Parts: sequence; structure tokens; C-alpha cells
Amino acid sequence: MSNEEFNFAAFSANPFYQKLTDRLIELAEVKDGERIVDLACGTGLVTRRIIANLRDARDTVIIGVDHSATALKQAVADLKDVRDTAVMFVHSQVEHVSDAIKDKVDVVFFCNAIHYVPDKGELLDRIAGTIKPGGKLVFNTSFYEGPVDEATRLFFRKWMFKAQRILRREHGLSIQRLEKVESRKQLTVQDYRDLLENHGFKIAKEKVDAVKVPLQGWLDISAFSDFIEGAMPGVPLDKASLALKKAVRETFEEMKISHTTRNWLDVVAVKL
Repeated sequence: MSNEEFNFAAFSANPFYQKLTDRLIELAEVKDGERIVDLACGTGLVTRRIIANLRDARDTVIIGVDHSATALKQAVADLKDVRDTAVMFVHSQVEHVSDAIKDKVDVVFFCNAIHYVPDKGELLDRIAGTIKPGGKLVFNTSFYEGPVDEATRLFFRKWMFKAQRILRREHGLSIQRLEKVESRKQLTVQDYRDLLENHGFKIAKEKVDAVKVPLQGWLDISAFSDFIEGAMPGVPLDKASLALKKAVRETFEEMKISHTTRNWLDVVAVKL
């Protein structure tokens, strides 16, 4: 199976994730009539949520940018019912956004993806080159170095231990101790503050959104290639996904829990 088959779509369709996205959009205070970029738009979930949060979207332009032609094709199909907002999609790596988007925009959303980018400073320079002075960069991430309660730490320890045991027992495989994938190289909140300030932005809003993630959310993220590769490096995606799913079911049952808490860092930064 290819990485395209292990995509983010199922996880992003979870109601808790859509509410999280809505809260970030509300924090951004987008206005009708703005030019907005949805960077790493995937199949268009955030694009649709932006439209839903506008009072009058008739003069608004939203540009979705993603590296996956397959995801963009799905986004076009899923958003074909949108009539009042000009929506277009651009096939491009996120790091090339300033080449892909020629006219300056008011807002760039970059949802749950900044942790995957190796050179975040270069990316911020490219994004800054796309935004009008006084415009906004809006992003969130759940992969950052921040406070985690002990119950959540215990959940992850049990889950990963069980997943590795299942992988060995049922598939005869073990994880490979490779260099950490980019999303596991977690920055602190202060690291993000410094990055933004050093690349032409000033933080306007910053908050931590504590989200209750049910079992289905963890099952769906266990079918996403980037998460799988971070949790079980060097293991074929299909085998690793099966082990993660079985292990998380067992962990929820053993701990007798209905959800775990995951923190997302939400940031709205203004271009100077």
C-alpha cells in the first residue's frame, strides 16, 4: 500500500477534530471578503470549516494548497456544492507557497502540520512573503513540548508497549531505532515564539486547547502514515497500523477509559 492510502481524512472527520478546527478559526477572527490560504489543505476539511464560520462569504477567496494531487482531487469533489465563495486549489509543496501564490493574502491557515516541516524558519519566511503587512498566520499543533498529565503519559506508555509486543508476536517485526521523524522533534512554546519573532511575525493570540480524544480518534490516527512512521519507525505501514489499532483497543479496555486528553497549541501571529 502507498502512503496515499494512509491519509489524514478519517481522523479529520472526527467531530472533536472539527470542533477544534472551528475554535482555531474563531480565534483567528477572519473577516468576510478576505483572501485566505488553507496551507496543507488535504481533502478540504479546514476549507469547508472556514466557509462555515464566515457570516457572508460571497466576496471571500479561499486557496487550498497541498502536495497531494489525490487529496486535491477529493477536495474539489467534496466542495463542489460551494456556491457563494470563490474556492480554488493549488498543487504545491507547502515550502513553495510564495511561488505558488503570487498575489498577497490576508490570512494563512496551517492546521496541525507545522511540526512536519524540517526547516520551519525557511517556511515562515515563505509564508511571510505571501501575507500582506498586518495579515495573519494561524496554526496549531499537538506535537509540541508542553505539559502532559500523568494519566495521558500512562496511556501512551501502555499503548506503545502493547503495540510493539503485538508487532513481534503476530507479525515477527520490531521497530527500527531510526533518527526521529520531524513530528517527534518537538519544540517548546517559547521555541515557536522565538521562531515567529525572528521571521517577521508578532504573536497576537496563543492558547492551549485541551481536547478529549475518544477511541475512534486514536483508531483513525493509527491509519495515518505520518503518525504510524513516528510511532513505529521502519515497520511496513499496514502491519504497524494493525498493531497500533489492536493495542489501543486493549489499552482503552484495560484502563477502563472513554477518552484521553490531548493538548493542541493554537497560535495567531501578525505579519509585521
